[in-house]
Amino acid sequence: MSEPTQFEPIPPQPATSGLSDNAAGALAYATIIPAIIFLIVEPYNKSSYVRFHSWQSIFLGIAACALQIVLSAIPIIGWILLPFVFLALLLLWIFVMFKALNGKRIMLPIIGPLAEKQAGGQGI
Repeated sequence: MSEPTQFEPIPPQPATSGLSDNAAGALAYATIIPAIIFLIVEPYNKSSYVRFHSWQSIFLGIAACALQIVLSAIPIIGWILLPFVFLALLLLWIFVMFKALNGKRIMLPIIGPLAEKQAGGQGI
């Protein structure tokens, strides 16, 4: 019989989050709930990339709600424009989600600089 071989213990590995920053940034756009969760839960709240996309998602949701209120209050013209505006917002949401998944920061006008400021101003 041969002598048993000695195995060196494997050093403990640091815990991984399960989601890459790109996936978390894209998921933040799914609804406002993951965006808020990513701002609260570690390790996501440590990443300026995830924080930026979370804040931009929140601000985009607020802007969408404000647009709905304004357009709904305008008789006829607002009601006609409402579906087209929301189709444009849906396409924009899909676009920024896709870009986030691919590791890009797309700064939307007005909303982007606010999100960058909230995320800690780490730059693009």
